[in-house]
Amino acid sequence: MKLKIISDSTCDLSKEILEKYDISTVPLYINMGGNMLKDGIEVTPNDIYAHVKQTGILPKTAAPNLSDYLDVFNYWHDLGYEIICFCISSDCSSSYQNACTAAQMVEDTYVVDTRNLSSGEGHVVLYGAELAQKGATAEEIQKACIEVAPRVEASFVIDSIDFLYKGGRCSPLAAFGANLLKLKPCIDVTDGKMAPSKKYRGNIEKVILDYVTDRLKGRTDIIKHRIFITHTGCSREVVAQVRDKINEIMPGFDEITETFAGCTVTSHCGPNTLGILFIRSK
Repeated sequence: MKLKIISDSTCDLSKEILEKYDISTVPLYINMGGNMLKDGIEVTPNDIYAHVKQTGILPKTAAPNLSDYLDVFNYWHDLGYEIICFCISSDCSSSYQNACTAAQMVEDTYVVDTRNLSSGEGHVVLYGAELAQKGATAEEIQKACIEVAPRVEASFVIDSIDFLYKGGRCSPLAAFGANLLKLKPCIDVTDGKMAPSKKYRGNIEKVILDYVTDRLKGRTDIIKHRIFITHTGCSREVVAQVRDKINEIMPGFDEITETFAGCTVTSHCGPNTLGILFIRSK
């Protein structure tokens, strides 16, 4: 059978990458001003920034529903494809649960909980896509991707915790203290959940380079196939500096790929957020 790869929209892969690997996406929803808008289709991160600036209210995200997944799965199944679908961590959204329910209703459909988000999820999607190019079946890809998912290392450093505060993810006192001390928290995705780790201090441009150094220096457990630089609209200069820092500390990656974070990460982390994401060997 032919094989179709599908991901929910939180994978944050560019249009060019999606087209290269023939990956279809199912959008999450962004509840903004009482309207349920499709992520990346009817709403963009810039729309979120404008909404927050105007109203002070942070939009909320919602998973694709059962009907959304059934529509997509049935479409490709009727065309003679077996299906492998990738979802944001089940600890962050009901996307995986809804996809699994739909998959039980459509033959030859397999679902992967990537245990990640943004291009951390994207890493698992592309791992599966490259296996598909080598002739692997959907069932084989599902097993391999479940095994690789815990080795994806995803983290982001955040310029301001205002969005975390607006989203109820930190207290007013913590937000006040962080802003007063100019703290820039690092958020790690660990066991499928977002959690704060190290706190940096200073201007975001310096902090980002310090963060990249901390993530890569002295490491021998990183697979040098692909590393993502994923951000919520950082300057071209900052992204170029990050690329140079990666090449300085750990030369030899096959791909250093820049992607822009979509509405899900934007609504959690806010502007000037940047992460480097890669796969460990163990």
